[in-house]
Amino acid sequence: MISLLLLLSIPTILNAQESKAADIDVNELVFGHIGDAYEWHIATFGDTPVSIPLPVIVKSSTGWHVFCSSELEDGKEYEGLYIAEGGVNDGKIVEKNAEGEEVRPFDISITKDVLGLFINSAVLIVIMMACVRWYKKHPVEQGAPRGGVGMMEALILMIYDDVIKGCIGEDYKRYAPYLLTAFFFVLVNNLMGLIPVFPGGANVTGNIAITLVLALCTFLLTNIFGTKTYWKDIFWPDVPTWLKVPIPMMPLIEFFGIFTKPFALMIRLFANIMAGHAAVLSLIAIIFITVKAGPIINGSMTFVAVVFGIFMDALEILVAFIQAYVFTMLSAVFIGLSRVKEHEAK
Repeated sequence: MISLLLLLSIPTILNAQESKAADIDVNELVFGHIGDAYEWHIATFGDTPVSIPLPVIVKSSTGWHVFCSSELEDGKEYEGLYIAEGGVNDGKIVEKNAEGEEVRPFDISITKDVLGLFINSAVLIVIMMACVRWYKKHPVEQGAPRGGVGMMEALILMIYDDVIKGCIGEDYKRYAPYLLTAFFFVLVNNLMGLIPVFPGGANVTGNIAITLVLALCTFLLTNIFGTKTYWKDIFWPDVPTWLKVPIPMMPLIEFFGIFTKPFALMIRLFANIMAGHAAVLSLIAIIFITVKAGPIINGSMTFVAVVFGIFMDALEILVAFIQAYVFTMLSAVFIGLSRVKEHEAK
């Protein structure tokens, strides 16, 4: 019913504003939504945007500055700082140096993605603590849990038994807390990113900085706790000698493999989540692009956009789980490879 009302109302509203409508910048619409920002845009009513201003915390050449991002709206400058438009610093807070060049100060502001990260982490903690509270009140003899707690137990057992235990081996228990945390952290952030209204909608796992930190954690656990056999297979692999000396071809390939594995983790999660958001937003943009083509074309394209948008949203729910599962599984595989022992290698 909601989709039908949306389908019927959007062409009418847009066609009524056709004379005032400007050309839609699809790139700005898509990347403006999936990109980070110093405010959280909720909606726009007419020409009035509704946004939540966020705190700006920067250290410039004149010292620390803490203020609300609303001070920088509409290209305004505040305390020598402003938001750059275009160039390498597009959308970032900058200042001008003595030569008149735009430079970025040290920026630890609470941006949209940062706030989304805090909210999603709080949601994850609440879910887990609810499960803990249920298990404290219900002894094991009373049977298995149902509802949300039962679903969480099934997910935990699936990741614990099939992924962590199966991929790592006998040392799996020491890595289980990190891998389970990584799975649910990625899953919750993926799902919250699909909610179109506040407090959802932040493209957290579609931010390469977030996936970089996750991949870095896997990288450190893989290499810091790697066995002697793991490092031997990298710097002196079991291949013909002419592939190792005088030109260390295979050791170089294996050494670069240490860095390409976490890099693949980072790019895989980032690219899939960002592409999903971009695809859904591009479908919605069709509604606005075809406004001036007339009510028949606009109405038919609105129907197509809504149908495919609903389909893509349903697909993104599946992708959210798959990407969390794949990230956890590959992390477990990489860690398991670093725990190989001499007799296992032979």
